[in-house]
Amino acid sequence: MKLAEALILRADCQKRIEQLKSRLLRSAKVQEGEDPAENPQELLGELEVVATQLSDLIKRINKTNASVLTTEGQSIADALAERDVLVLRRGAYSDLAAMASLRQDRITRSEVKYIATINVAETQKQADELAKQYRELDARIQEINWNTDLVN
Repeated sequence: MKLAEALILRADCQKRIEQLKSRLLRSAKVQEGEDPAENPQELLGELEVVATQLSDLIKRINKTNASVLTTEGQSIADALAERDVLVLRRGAYSDLAAMASLRQDRITRSEVKYIATINVAETQKQADELAKQYRELDARIQEINWNTDLVN
């Protein structure tokens, strides 16, 4: 199985667990004398099977991410950390540029005038560059995911 396939299965398991949880909660209480729509014990059994499968997948994905190197010589785990930080940095620059570029029209001359404390164009340019770096890194990670076999 390829790493990308395992990531898809992991997402499916996570969704399945959420669905089972929701169904369990709906079946947790019924009016006296009534039967639940679904057997909670069967749902709990299914939940445990999916949870075990998810745990195995996560362990294998983590081992793979730690052991496989990118063409730049860093592990996939390190590349993922770098990608996560790029998202945070881009968001900060983008939000800063958006806040600084907001216009606040004054109706009278006695109202307070606000001015930007940063160069909006340069800040937006930095946000765009970080977005580009993110896209490029993400594309490399996705390529590796589809070309890498999952570690046992």
